Amino acid sequence: MRASFQGLALLLGLSALAAPAIAHPSQIIILRHPEKIDQFELCPVGKERAEALAHQYLGRDASQSVFPPGVKPAAVIAITLHSLELAAPVADTWSLPVTTYTVLPSLNKKVEEAELNAATRHAARKVMTDPDYAGRPVIMVWEHDHIAHRRLESAKIGQKVTLRELFNLDQLPAAPRNWNGQTYDYLWIIDYANPHSDIPTGFRMVKEDFQGIYGNLPKNDWDKPEPVDDNVGCVKIGLHYKPH
Repeated sequence: MRASFQGLALLLGLSALAAPAIAHPSQIIILRHPEKIDQFELCPVGKERAEALAHQYLGRDASQSVFPPGVKPAAVIAITLHSLELAAPVADTWSLPVTTYTVLPSLNKKVEEAELNAATRHAARKVMTDPDYAGRPVIMVWEHDHIAHRRLESAKIGQKVTLRELFNLDQLPAAPRNWNGQTYDYLWIIDYANPHSDIPTGFRMVKEDFQGIYGNLPKNDWDKPEPVDDNVGCVKIGLHYKPH
């Protein structure tokens, strides 16, 4: 009988060791960089959108926070100069640094795409394995083609290069295959309720609907262009957008 108990205890111990440790975030919030004026800088509308996101959705004490009370993101992560400009105001409210997987603009687009591919894979691997992120939300501000892009995914069969693939969103029919180049006003929120699986348990898109002093920022439905009269070439028209 004693031997049986010892054997059972051994089996239970081995089972505990075999169970994968909690190593991934509870939630990943993905958004793209906002409107830009060139390869290096956001335009005034984009800069105002960055402020608005911190004020209303993503920053500490945000008026419509995506986080439950008392929950702080483990990290705010960016990849390009444009995404860094958006991430910085959000991270500042949480007294967090912006974690960057920096890819700078290049005249050689093939080189730039290869660097974006590599940085995206590196960042996704880190997010899903870093114990500092385990069980906590993470914010990722990314280049839109490397969030979801059918052509990139088709060209790299057997090699995951978008966050959609790397975070297993291809397992969820609700997740779009592409992020349109003119869509700036959405958040993707991915839930991982099962701590022992890297398959998401939930996905939703949140449309940015800014209020108050940010209420005139452009907003359009998913996969639709921004209204032309709102934002022509990312140059402010008249007094429609006032920097704050």
